[in-house]
Amino acid sequence: MTNNNRSQWDLGRFIQTLTYFEVVPFVNWVQDLIQGRLNSSQNIPDGAKQVGVILVAGATGGVGQRVVKRLLDAGYKVRALVRDIDKARSVLSDHVELVVADITKPETLNSLVMANIQAVISCTAVRVQPVEGDTPERAKYYQGIKFYQPEIVGDTPENVEYQGVKNLVEAAAKYLPKAGEKLFFDFTKPSTELKNIWGAVDDVVMGGVSQSQIQLVEQTALFAGNVSTANSGGFASVRTKNFAPPFNLSGYEGVELRLKGDGKRYKFLMRTEAQWDGVAYSYSFNTEANTWMNVRIPFAQMIAVFRAKTVKDSPQIDQSKICSFQLMLSKFEYDGELNPQFSPGGFALEVESMKAYGGANLPQFVLVSSAGVTRPGRPGINLDEEPPAVKLNDQLGGILTWKLKGEDSLRESGIPYAIIRPCALTEEVGGKEFILEQGDNIKGKISREDVAKLCVEALQQTKASNVTFEVKQGENTASYIDWQRLFSQLLPN
Repeated sequence: MTNNNRSQWDLGRFIQTLTYFEVVPFVNWVQDLIQGRLNSSQNIPDGAKQVGVILVAGATGGVGQRVVKRLLDAGYKVRALVRDIDKARSVLSDHVELVVADITKPETLNSLVMANIQAVISCTAVRVQPVEGDTPERAKYYQGIKFYQPEIVGDTPENVEYQGVKNLVEAAAKYLPKAGEKLFFDFTKPSTELKNIWGAVDDVVMGGVSQSQIQLVEQTALFAGNVSTANSGGFASVRTKNFAPPFNLSGYEGVELRLKGDGKRYKFLMRTEAQWDGVAYSYSFNTEANTWMNVRIPFAQMIAVFRAKTVKDSPQIDQSKICSFQLMLSKFEYDGELNPQFSPGGFALEVESMKAYGGANLPQFVLVSSAGVTRPGRPGINLDEEPPAVKLNDQLGGILTWKLKGEDSLRESGIPYAIIRPCALTEEVGGKEFILEQGDNIKGKISREDVAKLCVEALQQTKASNVTFEVKQGENTASYIDWQRLFSQLLPN
């Protein structure tokens, strides 16, 4: 081919691509300086924070505040369900998404509140305080040390502990992913964050003239453009920026795409290294024109490639460090073979979601209840030896009875759950060993800090799925906790 027959190569678009993906550090440093971005790492997407949202109900309470902080420290994206947004702003981090709703009013638990949730932690509870009033000098009331005659303030236990929890469970059931799935891109909920993660990588980087883009339109991500074989080119693609830290998809079987194509054959690629032009793991799939379909991509069937050439003797993909994702339409399949469904010209692929599938059955709803919920009215119970909540259950509006009914609504929902029944809650620092039991017989105390720690850890433990247990603190300080062993002692309901 002579120079006269070559199409015009776009140097500006080439530089723009390298700049967007920060391939040329000096150019990006100059851009950051000009635009006042002193810390360019702010533009690096965080894989851990892309994986759905953890919804925390009762986020402004004593346990809830601590749960929110621990989730943020662990890299989760957190949404706090609150009734008083001014109070929430005064006690919660600026990094928390706030939504105003009331679990006693199911109509408020709408898509704005529940969209893209990965799990729910419910710390809601009626407010109990001394009859004499809730004052600083009665701080020991919260330490479970000195008893003050209690009373319910505000809404009733039936409305909050039972009906409210039931409303929250029913709403969550409509939005939580299926058990064993992890949603990491939901294009039905477009956001600036999603838009800024993806960008085009076309054959302009190899001298070609193909053009593509990704747009968030009509609740989908539209990958579209024009692919040309001019200048020995023939591919168009969109790719994410590198994630730091990367996605950890350990324990899952593969990735599932919900999409609608145009009858062409596309590729899905993932990388486990942050290199711009390194080894990728690829999977080719066919589409049916104008037909929505679910495409499952098993990790075991992904092929290690470098520029469409297979890399011999390469290990299977390391699922624990997925640095980037890419969608591609290419003239070539692998090792010089042609894509049997390829034709130059316009193309369009709509993607609704990307998620991992085939994972372990982890809890998706953690409910903080209370030890003693089964004891009121239980034969053989000596009330003189029971905590105040059991003795005064009827006087306090049947608080424990309604908590138990709230638990039952979760157990009957089909959502994988963990129900935590702490003994008397205190404001102590925590850090003591955990004593877990089942059967609702133990008495003792535990700090709110440690209950929050337990809630967050339960989200990652398969042995915590579909179990109900009581917990109190031990005498000794815990320098190390073997979480898997701790939860392994529990029997599922």
